Amino acid sequence: MIRDNKKVELMPLHRLSLIVPLYNEVDNVIPLLADIHGALLNYQSPWELIVVDDGSRDGTAERLIEEARHYGSHVRVLILKRNFGQTTAMQAGIDAARGEVLATLDGDLQNDPADIPRLVRRLLKEDLDLVVGWRHIRKDNMWLRTIPSRIANLIIGIITGMRLHDYGCSLKVYRGNIIKQVRLYGEMHRFIPAWISVRTSPSRICEEIVNHRPRLYGESKYGISRTFRVVLDLISVYFFLNFLTKPGHFFGRIGLAGGGLGLLLLFYLTVKKIFFDFDIIAQPLFLVGILLVFMAIQFLTTGVLSEIITRTYFESSSNLPYSILFDGASESALDTGWRLPDVI
Repeated sequence: MIRDNKKVELMPLHRLSLIVPLYNEVDNVIPLLADIHGALLNYQSPWELIVVDDGSRDGTAERLIEEARHYGSHVRVLILKRNFGQTTAMQAGIDAARGEVLATLDGDLQNDPADIPRLVRRLLKEDLDLVVGWRHIRKDNMWLRTIPSRIANLIIGIITGMRLHDYGCSLKVYRGNIIKQVRLYGEMHRFIPAWISVRTSPSRICEEIVNHRPRLYGESKYGISRTFRVVLDLISVYFFLNFLTKPGHFFGRIGLAGGGLGLLLLFYLTVKKIFFDFDIIAQPLFLVGILLVFMAIQFLTTGVLSEIITRTYFESSSNLPYSILFDGASESALDTGWRLPDVI
């Protein structure tokens, strides 16, 4: 057990890996690293910082390498070969992290690194698996960022069943052995609480109010266009959360419902033909019934194929969704490259 200098309170021993993805944030690199080191100056456990450059074109990668040399080997720089997106960059950092506790935050300085020790303390003291930051007072544009975000949070909560105030906040703290079981794609980083709820009890996930600061340098990478991508990813999340191991049930339900309705229409038309000599060939309902039956056959067949694919997926090795051009770690040994606490 160790003692925190700011509060006389015991915290379990652990190693902390801090992960920050950046894309075209050259002006934020120096203040970001300074903020993080200032916030963790008295942190009494080993920690490392993994900054992931997501294919920046403005010199962010070069500045990161330069600043990493200044701070020491506990600052690791990953440079991706091209712009894969924030989610994939975050996944690259998670894969490279070695700590028992992981923390993520944005590289635009809007997340406050000073909140990290408090979130880690709550994770460890309350034996949680995930603590989600809640930007209770946002410093973003009301119409372009805040209101769409609140609507998205409401929809995500309804669809996934995980009711949180702020899914989009990148400032989160995780148990390493839990988050490493989750693979992130697309815009999936905002659905992390839902993904983790598959691996652990929702009662082990909580949220904590964090500070949110206005952007000082650079331009926001978020816009209304991202909303459409989030909607598409939300459909995928719903499918994977409920039907990952039984996709045949998803397609089978649609097929049975459509096929049942189609057969009912055809039975109705057959009765009219036999008993009332009704001309059914020219009726739109006849074509609709035939179409629904054929659609049902396609969905049921797709369900069977998806079951085969699912079994192949679980039995095969997973491929990484990114490729690394440069890894700033000089050694791969687990006990090197950490910023150690000062001897008291």
